[in-house]
Amino acid sequence: MDNITNPRLEFFRARIGQDMNESISPFGRWLNGTIREVDYGRLVADFTVRTDMTNPAGVLHGGAGAAILDDLIGAMVYSLGREYAYTSVNLTIDFLHAARMGDVVTTVAEVIREGKNIIHCEGRILASTGKIIAKCATNLIQTSVKIER
Repeated sequence: MDNITNPRLEFFRARIGQDMNESISPFGRWLNGTIREVDYGRLVADFTVRTDMTNPAGVLHGGAGAAILDDLIGAMVYSLGREYAYTSVNLTIDFLHAARMGDVVTTVAEVIREGKNIIHCEGRILASTGKIIAKCATNLIQTSVKIER
């Protein structure tokens, strides 16, 4: 789908290799991933597991992992260029392995089915070895909020 484009998708494409400190999401700015790949319906970013993202065992906190997945999927859906904003109605996550403080994990967000009002997506957090740290499925629903940008 490399030939599909819109201004929001081009914004992300222009940010490949850069951090997400210009995200429209304040929470996304705090997570501060680095965009690696951008395509229509697919976004890949790396995140460094920081101390403030860990639990007492020194591994990625489940809530931080959920936040990474939810925020990157939200950014990817935003990049589809739709007229209205979308919001998550559910998020089902399986935590399969640990990521430790200092690890750089790669997160992949993908559209599985793009309907008129509901978009079904999946996401994965991967270790540098390719091992799946966490995976999720989520549905986002169209809101009545028009997006200006």
